[in-house]
Amino acid sequence: MKKLFIISNESIYKNGNKYFCDNLDGKSTPEELNKKFEVNLIARKSRKERAHEININNIKIFASIFSFLSAVIISTKNNNAKYLFISISPYTFLACIFLKIFKKTPIVYLRSDGYKEYKAVLGFIGPIIYNFMFKIVSRFSNLISCREYILRNEKGKVVSPSQLDKDWFINTKKEINSKDLKLLYVGRLRVEKGIFSLLELIKDSDDIFLTIVGAEKNSLKNIIQKNVSIYQTENNKDKLINFYDNHKIFVLPSFTEGHPMVLLEALARLRPVLIFEEIQHVIGDKKGIFVSKKKFKKSNGNH
Repeated sequence: MKKLFIISNESIYKNGNKYFCDNLDGKSTPEELNKKFEVNLIARKSRKERAHEININNIKIFASIFSFLSAVIISTKNNNAKYLFISISPYTFLACIFLKIFKKTPIVYLRSDGYKEYKAVLGFIGPIIYNFMFKIVSRFSNLISCREYILRNEKGKVVSPSQLDKDWFINTKKEINSKDLKLLYVGRLRVEKGIFSLLELIKDSDDIFLTIVGAEKNSLKNIIQKNVSIYQTENNKDKLINFYDNHKIFVLPSFTEGHPMVLLEALARLRPVLIFEEIQHVIGDKKGIFVSKKKFKKSNGNH
């Protein structure tokens, strides 16, 4: 079986002999590829607990960029190994450069728009930094993305991944009995995900209630709003489905998204999805998605 090295910017937490990540793709991608390859995952070390256990045997995590890059260089001794990079970051960018030096051609999988992500985190300088890394990496890598626009006219393949099984499409509920506007957000508490902007928009509302599913354990107490309930990441599929079924609208406030699985989950449960202008490209041919500006005005109980 051929070796596949997955070089990820994902922060992975180790507990005993088990490894955990926050992003579901960080779990599903190596697990599925491990069925056809001998997957070796190289990633960053996290001190914080993470939600999803990664069920493969060969995982190495590193606290410093020097040890991270050393592991990548050592991996080049495997002459027939293949390389898959998940996203472009300073860690993966430098790793790509070293692979080029050793005459390896990596595959780089871009799940979201790095330009917008870096802008959300670093401001105006963010896209400049990302553009520098992207332009260099794209010259000698094979690119894969879940959206054509993320490739920025560079040559690459577009994929449409899905993790939904038949359970997501049975026993669906069209409506819930509630006079209040119950919103649901499933995702991480990150600036680029737009969740803090959403919290600011609804902070003074008396009849809009938001449930957040996806908080890290140590961040549960960081958000205190009377109309907000926060839960840790939910790994149980049935419980996650119940969250969708018990809310009226799913909201995705991200500044950037490529192919959000949570959007597909919400639509599978017949829940309308509210997004903002920055990511209206995710609509495609899907029905039930509504675009709004990031403004909230309370007027006679109407929204």
